[in-house]
Amino acid sequence: QVQLVDSGGGLVQAGDSLRLSCAASGRTFSSYAMGWFRQAPGKERDFVAAISWSGGTTHYADSVKGRFTISRDNAKNTVYLQMNSLKSEDTAVYYCNAVLGFAAYWGRGTQVTVSS
Repeated sequence: QVQLVDSGGGLVQAGDSLRLSCAASGRTFSSYAMGWFRQAPGKERDFVAAISWSGGTTHYADSVKGRFTISRDNAKNTVYLQMNSLKSEDTAVYYCNAVLGFAAYWGRGTQVTVSS
């Protein structure tokens, strides 16, 4: 089992940057594909970005391509989401996600608020 603690959110202005972190417990972190999702008020939780267990493959939602970068450090059991050129529409609670086979785990979320 994996426990995820996501952090790094905050209140920023449009155009600013933030880096989210997700620290995972467990010795099998490097086996998991990791991702970030977000949920804005009154909306469903949406995919943002994902990274393979090795870090060699990444995927992004069209809305964040070119602005966000997902990365991982398996030695530190941590996945990151670097968010640049933030927009007001990026305001949401961001959740870290870990997947291995049919098992999926979630962090509790970190709030990102972008003021225009």
